[in-house]
Amino acid sequence: MAFSVNTNVGAMAALQSLTSTQKDLATTQSRINTGLAVSSTKDDSASYTIAQGLRGDLGGLKSVSSSLSRAKSVTDVAVAGAEQISDIVNQMKAKAYQSADTGIDTATRTALNNDFTQLRDQITTIVKSSDFNGTNLLKTGGGTVSALQSLQDGNTATTAWNPDSLSVANQGLDLGGSVVTIASSGNISTSAAATAMIDTITTTQANLKTSLSTLGAASRKIDAQQTFTSKLSDVIDSGIGNLVDADLAKESARLQALQVKQQLGVQALGIANQAPQTITSLFR
Repeated sequence: MAFSVNTNVGAMAALQSLTSTQKDLATTQSRINTGLAVSSTKDDSASYTIAQGLRGDLGGLKSVSSSLSRAKSVTDVAVAGAEQISDIVNQMKAKAYQSADTGIDTATRTALNNDFTQLRDQITTIVKSSDFNGTNLLKTGGGTVSALQSLQDGNTATTAWNPDSLSVANQGLDLGGSVVTIASSGNISTSAAATAMIDTITTTQANLKTSLSTLGAASRKIDAQQTFTSKLSDVIDSGIGNLVDADLAKESARLQALQVKQQLGVQALGIANQAPQTITSLFR
């Protein structure tokens, strides 16, 4: 090999090796700092773009979960109110049976009627109170529940996004309605009125069974969808981690190796830089 002070091949090779080591060391330190093996599209475009898409889906699922939670709250309030109304109707029927007995005296029937009207008016109070966030499924005109069920389009025949949603219909449990057929002025002040009321309450009980079944089924469906959404979010989150997260145990070991390699590279460069000095000995 020719001796030259203008071209130090050994120094150039050592410098290239050191530069490569420095670059790898910076990459490893970045992974340790961020916990990500792919923090930018410059690291791995394919993995980064896939992860970004999944992050968008994850944000959408949070909206779905929030929507389902709101629907669940509204429905559960309605379920609690409907169950209470059902209990009250049962008590009213018992009072009506007692008042229909022709053998009781007027004072007893009056007392029974007073209890009956108190129970009747309590239905109205429960209906008005079964409100959550401005929606009342037990009050006629109180609105319905509609919630996001998933991020998928529920209508594939259109190009516009049409979210798949679930809904819970208004039950309308007001007095004198199609479900609670007991009139707001209904009473059992006489034996005849009590006998007629028994038939009315029997109809109401049958109607309430349908409403309770509808609300219960809706609540269970929302519960199931919430559970699925939570699991789906966890799976997607795990998938993002598999794509972009760094293995810190490996990165720690790699950092140690690169630091040693860096030190050796500095020493090699120092040795290479001293090589031209040997030329001076030729001129002594």
